[in-house]
Amino acid sequence: MSRIRTTVHSRRLRGLRAMVAAASTLAVVVFACSVAVCGAPSTRADSVVDVLHGVSISDPYRWLEDQQSPETRAWIDAQNAYTQSVIGALPGREKIEGELSALMRVDRVETLTERAGRYFFEMRPADKELYLICMRDGPAGPDQVLIDPHPLSSDHTTSVDLVTVSEDGKILAYGVRNGGEDETTVRLFDVDARADLPDVLPRAAYNEVAITPDNVGLYYSKHAEDGPHVLYHVLGTDPSGDTEIFGAGYGPEMDISIGLSEGGRWLVYTVYYGSASKSDIYCSDLTQPGPLRPTPIATGIDADMEGDVGGDILFLKTDWNAPNGRVIAVDLNDPRQEAWREVLPEAKDVLSDVSLVGGRILATYVHNVVPTIKVFDPSGREIAAIEPPAMGSAGGISGHWGSREAFYSFSSFHFPLTIYRYDVASGSQDVWWRAKVPIQSDSFVVKQVWYSSKDGTRVPMFLAHRKDIALDGSAPTLLESYGGFRTIQTPRFSASVAMWINHGGVYAMPNIRGGSEFGEAWHRDGMLDKKQNTFDDFIAAAEWLVANRYTNPSKLAISGGSNGGLLVGAAMTQRPDLFQAVVCWHPLLDMVRYHRFLVASFWVPEYGSADDSEQFKYIYAYSPYQHVANGVDYPAMLMVSGDADTRVDPLHARKMVARLQAATSSSRPILLLYDTKGGHMGGKPLAKVIEDQADETQFLFWQLGIEP
Repeated sequence: MSRIRTTVHSRRLRGLRAMVAAASTLAVVVFACSVAVCGAPSTRADSVVDVLHGVSISDPYRWLEDQQSPETRAWIDAQNAYTQSVIGALPGREKIEGELSALMRVDRVETLTERAGRYFFEMRPADKELYLICMRDGPAGPDQVLIDPHPLSSDHTTSVDLVTVSEDGKILAYGVRNGGEDETTVRLFDVDARADLPDVLPRAAYNEVAITPDNVGLYYSKHAEDGPHVLYHVLGTDPSGDTEIFGAGYGPEMDISIGLSEGGRWLVYTVYYGSASKSDIYCSDLTQPGPLRPTPIATGIDADMEGDVGGDILFLKTDWNAPNGRVIAVDLNDPRQEAWREVLPEAKDVLSDVSLVGGRILATYVHNVVPTIKVFDPSGREIAAIEPPAMGSAGGISGHWGSREAFYSFSSFHFPLTIYRYDVASGSQDVWWRAKVPIQSDSFVVKQVWYSSKDGTRVPMFLAHRKDIALDGSAPTLLESYGGFRTIQTPRFSASVAMWINHGGVYAMPNIRGGSEFGEAWHRDGMLDKKQNTFDDFIAAAEWLVANRYTNPSKLAISGGSNGGLLVGAAMTQRPDLFQAVVCWHPLLDMVRYHRFLVASFWVPEYGSADDSEQFKYIYAYSPYQHVANGVDYPAMLMVSGDADTRVDPLHARKMVARLQAATSSSRPILLLYDTKGGHMGGKPLAKVIEDQADETQFLFWQLGIEP
């Protein structure tokens, strides 16, 4: 099930009457009556109609876009109370939470960085609610806690993230996040003194922070309402006086990331023209006197460019004239395009990731959605290959050019997260850390099947289930995918998926178009005017599961979040007969208006914009909110969102719930779980994560007839 969950604490629901009393008397009367007597809360429908490119578009719940209005707040509280009254009455809650706790209350490690013999990482011990930032002196040293976020908030909704570490391992930058917001406050920490430095970068959506080798200053990139900015901060000074060095003139539809080479000579800037279009590369030589003058390296090319520096060579991973990806080497002392040389040519397999460690190129290739890590020298000669232990997810490579140690992770549906330490010089490896999850991996079946989509395109799908279940068309089945933004979907461990399989469920994950499982062509076949291919692939996966007697529509549920929320929203409005239940979290659903809110203008290259008359045609043809029809027997839905989603505006969830509740002829419920502190980035205490996943699991068990 989803990796990021948001809902509402039951203790907040107990205060519902006090909160609703603060809203208008009329709203209180209507909502209270609806919750107590009439089922789902009633929602006022307005007669708002927009005429766009000659088409009249009704938007009866436009008023729910105003997140702070008293009427909207009262409506949210009433919806939460209704949801709790439904889910809270279901049996088996304690058992579900107990099983999830057993799978999730284990030690967990993330984000490993080595600097000067010190190993920095995020760790959530089994008995803690939040991730700590920790350090080991030496690979086998004891774990030392540097930053503990638990005292920062009484309800443990303030979390911390490891951002970066200086080359000498003495200064650490970390982000402080409130709730699930994308934005953080960045603080600096003196590792030897075990104390915060006075420097604080104020709350913003930061991309990267890079500390200079002399520990005198740092470079950082952030995205603001007016667009992206790259700035330089001198340690010990007021950040309000930081110098902007790059980004002037770019609008909010753009973004910039930065990278500082080892040794601190080269600062690389990557400019993104939206989420799915081209990117440009610039570079500054920090050893040159005077103001920084970013030099264009790879600009004006309609392709994706990502660069990392080893020595004085910029290694560019790009799909320029290579839909499956290739690597080009650029000597930054002579960056003329005619002097570029191809290091890794395009292969039949998709090049998904490149990391530079120990003077080597570690490239992750995907063959039929199964990854392999290959090791090359700087000339492109293959030295070794790291085969994963099973069908799953291998990657997350960390390390740096001057160290022979590389770290990578692996997991699968039946294989809990394991971090390996790999010596790039000798090719030897060992397990640095492994999650100790109580799971019987031998009882699982994990396999890949292929099916035909509506237009005949062959699409792969991963399946996982217990070996002993009967495939007679009655297995409760959960279908989940994403299909966008070049994201490659490979099997990875999830406690909720493991629990689903333990209870006799089938888990299915198709690799639908919109990702880059088969290169940029696969991505482009699921974006803009071809976005319907994504939905067709997903629906065809459901039909295959039914036709091949894994399940039937009364036992089939779908789940998706963010762009995956758009996916399940489109699937349920296009084929409501095919599904029993839907879990939809932090979704995009009103595609006619999505680009007007928060950071969504950055996604126009992926979806298009309804402001454009030609793009409007295909957007309006699938936009889920506009395609909810009165009197249709819709599946049950659990919609998950919250105020702290500062990426996908929660107005989508609010409006869709109101529209479905008014339209459906089914007795199956349309429920909203809405958390005022919940957002896209998680950042929740473990107890809350377990509570949220228990809500979703209980909802799905109920709808698909699974006994806890």
